[in-house]
Amino acid sequence: MSIKGVCCLCVLLVGACLGAIAQDSLLIYRSLDSVRLMPNDTAKVSLLIKKGRSFSRYFDVHKTDNFFWQEALQLAQRLKFTRGLTLVYNELGTSKRNKSQYIVAEDYHEKAIKYAEEANDTLLICFSYNNAGVDCRRQDKLQQAFDYHLHALQLAEKVHDIRNICVATNSIGNIQLTAENYDDAIRHFERALKLEEQSNNDLGVAINLGNLGYAYQGQGKLEQAIQYYKRSLAVNQKMDNPTGMSICYNALGAACKEKKDYAAAMDYLKKALAVNDKVDDKVHIAESYLNIGKLLGAQGKHDEARKFIQQSVDLSTYWNFKSMLMDAYKALAADYKESGDFRRSMDATDKSLLYKDSILSEKSSMALTQMQTIYEVDRKDNQIKTLEHDKMVGELRTKRNVIFTFALAGFLLMAIVGGFFYIRHRNLEANKQTLQLELRSLRSQMNPHFIFNSLSSIHRYIWSNNQEEASDYLTKFSRLMRLILDNTQHTFVTLNKELESLRLYLDLESLRCNGVFDYTIEIGDDINEEEVLIPPMILQPYVENAIWHGLVHKHNEKGKLDIAINLNGRSLVCTITDNGIGRRRAMEIKEKKGKGHNSVGMKVTEGRIDLIRKINNKEAKVTVTDLEYDAGEPAGTKVTIILPAEFIF
Repeated sequence: MSIKGVCCLCVLLVGACLGAIAQDSLLIYRSLDSVRLMPNDTAKVSLLIKKGRSFSRYFDVHKTDNFFWQEALQLAQRLKFTRGLTLVYNELGTSKRNKSQYIVAEDYHEKAIKYAEEANDTLLICFSYNNAGVDCRRQDKLQQAFDYHLHALQLAEKVHDIRNICVATNSIGNIQLTAENYDDAIRHFERALKLEEQSNNDLGVAINLGNLGYAYQGQGKLEQAIQYYKRSLAVNQKMDNPTGMSICYNALGAACKEKKDYAAAMDYLKKALAVNDKVDDKVHIAESYLNIGKLLGAQGKHDEARKFIQQSVDLSTYWNFKSMLMDAYKALAADYKESGDFRRSMDATDKSLLYKDSILSEKSSMALTQMQTIYEVDRKDNQIKTLEHDKMVGELRTKRNVIFTFALAGFLLMAIVGGFFYIRHRNLEANKQTLQLELRSLRSQMNPHFIFNSLSSIHRYIWSNNQEEASDYLTKFSRLMRLILDNTQHTFVTLNKELESLRLYLDLESLRCNGVFDYTIEIGDDINEEEVLIPPMILQPYVENAIWHGLVHKHNEKGKLDIAINLNGRSLVCTITDNGIGRRRAMEIKEKKGKGHNSVGMKVTEGRIDLIRKINNKEAKVTVTDLEYDAGEPAGTKVTIILPAEFIF
């Protein structure tokens, strides 16, 4: 079929799809209205998940969130229905993965693992671990993917869950295949194949036969690879699966090309092109044109080769297949170079690199967008939990007031006395809750403050085209974000968790500052880091202040930052000492630059410490000391933070 014919067919298909979508919209809203009439129970959650799965294609076309799943998530959270939360997070994660949003997908599937373990449902635990493993494999995080799938496999074997055993075994085989450990890959694929055959799962059989072909081709055993490809093709033909048939024909073509059996290779590739007319994803047609062009080029038929490669370019341009365009222009460049036309080869190479840069830029942008999405989702979850808590407190207060009203009617004198003490107690509790809410609000301001600074650094790396450092920084930043989002949900966290996030933050700042300072963290011998509690993100603003106002301006020697934490009676004493330029010199630099900005983090943290003192009625304060040499020259700054000592037990 010509490019023009393909495009006309696509236009007709789009028109038909739009009409179907309009009908689907009416059906979807009617379904949602009928479900909303049901009682708010676990059965409603299950039905919402089922309906969301049925209409998922509609939401994918409209590029909107699946509101069946969103309502299921909110209701499951209100009901504390852990099994329902596991199911809906798995659906949301898989939906994001199908849109190549692998970071968000992994986050959703990790939440599914958490709730599956709370529900103590082994089958769901296996399913969730396998999903998270696939997310990591798509991000080339092979070790983490292997750990997830291995854990799923071990659990599935204990309960004889054949479906999850097959998925985990096949996935581990794919990881070994990517790592070029072909013997291990073959062993896992053969085991998965045997289980799929016993389960009469034709699709699983076809997939594992094809994977065995890839593994043997990787070993250079082309005859065995071709036999497995043919067996996989036969199963796909039996299922009338055009996508699977296309994959097999292309694999057979590649294997025959490697054998230099060009006639057989061309026959298979043309069959792939023919069967691709039945496949919805038109990228496979573009791929077939490209493979035929490469095959002709390998035979020295350069004019014919370029016609097919150009057809791949035209179709990929129409559908904006950037990865395919990158490969097609790369193939054109190689073909022109082989023909001695170096000018056109350079032009094609430039276009290939242009699409490669565009793909890298999109990946970086998508990673940042996904991190922001994770933050927003977690923030909304926290808001929902807060609203549910406030609603429950309101209901309890209403019931309590009714009881007191009846008591007042029966026992007037006792009610007057009791009412006096009740009102006094309520006012004290209200003041305390107000202080706690203020503390929670101040604590929540730390996240956007730190996120803004870190995203600015990532933005700078990307715009400076420093992609490796941007990737390294983004990986560490995502780990730190996870710790911060976990820690700041609590009023207190254990000291070891706070120090873990602080060390990761210091490593990030060292990257930003090109290693202009070293740091040490010393913990008192009488402190058990897993038992001592500390408010989250309480030290970070002072550490940040020491780095950016003291150490980065020090040029004559390398900066040094010392952090010490000790117990003094019932107080936790934290000292942050730097050998920077001192506060006076820092203020002079600030005035010369004309900066009127005051540290948001410092103000927020001072407010938090003041509220901790008010709530606990214990000593909590911050002291800043200017250090000097004997001659009176600035030797740095020392910040002492005294907090009430809190313990788990």
